[in-house]
Amino acid sequence: MRSIKHLLARTPVLSPIADLGARQAFWLSWLGARLPAQLAGQVTGAVQRGGLLTVFAESAAWSARLRYALQELDPAVREADPNIKRVSVKVMPGKSAARP
Repeated sequence: MRSIKHLLARTPVLSPIADLGARQAFWLSWLGARLPAQLAGQVTGAVQRGGLLTVFAESAAWSARLRYALQELDPAVREADPNIKRVSVKVMPGKSAARP
């Protein structure tokens, strides 16, 4: 039996989905290693599309803090991936914000 990751990688139509997931995992890990723990815990996602890296924060307040932190990390972001031309921060509450 093969893994879903393996099947996604071998299916041309689904391969971009696997790549997107791998890039998201990379950026979440990268951010987690470089941001203060409290701030890293408020990151709910990261998506790279072309030259844009969009990082999602739990709330507007955390989004503002994350913007400042990412400005300081900008050279390191570009070193990690020279294709990144811009970093954007948006609000996307995580599962903890879901209401019953």
